[in-house]
Amino acid sequence: MLRVTRPRMGVRVKICGLRTPDDVTAVAEAGAAYLGLVFFPKSPRNVDVDQARALALAAPVGLAKVALLVNPDDAMLDRIGGEVPLDMIQLHGSEPPARVAEVRARTGLPVMKAMGLRTADDLARIDAYAGVADQILVDAKPPEGADLPGGNGVGFDWRLIAGRDWTCPWMLAGGLTPDNVAEAIRLTGAAQVDVSSGVESAPGMKDAARIAAFVDAATV
Repeated sequence: MLRVTRPRMGVRVKICGLRTPDDVTAVAEAGAAYLGLVFFPKSPRNVDVDQARALALAAPVGLAKVALLVNPDDAMLDRIGGEVPLDMIQLHGSEPPARVAEVRARTGLPVMKAMGLRTADDLARIDAYAGVADQILVDAKPPEGADLPGGNGVGFDWRLIAGRDWTCPWMLAGGLTPDNVAEAIRLTGAAQVDVSSGVESAPGMKDAARIAAFVDAATV
C-alpha cells in the first residue's frame, strides 16, 4: 500500500519528469505537492499517453498532476486531457499569451507558463504572461543549441528575481539540487520550486533518496 506523506507546509515542491510507479511512490512519500509528466519525445523523461494515465491514476489524492507540453496543438490537448486525469497544464514552448489563454479555455484546467530567464532583459516577457496564466514557472533559458526547453540542469543568477513578485503565483526552476535549493529559496523568496534532473542518478532516472533530500531541504 502506498504510504503518503501530506505536502509540507510552506514551500511547495514539484518533482518533474516521472516515468515509473516507483517515481510516484517516492514523490508521494517525500511530501511533494506536484508531480510532472513530460510529453516531449526528445526528452529522456518523455512518457506516452498510456504511461501517463497509469502514473496519474497511481498518484494519491492531493498530489497535483501536471502535464508538461511543448507547443501542443488542439488534437494533442484533447487526447491528453481526455485520457489522463490531470490537475494542471504546463506550457514549456514558445506559446504566446493568446495561446496560453486558448489552452486554458479549451482544457478547463489551470495553466502554468514556463519562462526562460538569463538576463534582466528577459524579465519584461514574464509580465506579459502573468495576466493570462494561472502560474508562472521562472526557469533558466536552455543553452544555445539544446534540444530540451527545460530539464537541462542549468541555472541563472537568482539575484535577478530577488524580492520580485508577479500578479499570479510563481515557481522557481533551473539547476536546483538538494544542495542548493535552500539557498535559492532564501535569495529569491520563492514559495514554490521545481526540479527534474537535480534528483536523478542518470537522465530520466529518478533517485528516491535525492527526491526526499530535495523536499527536506526545500521545506526545512
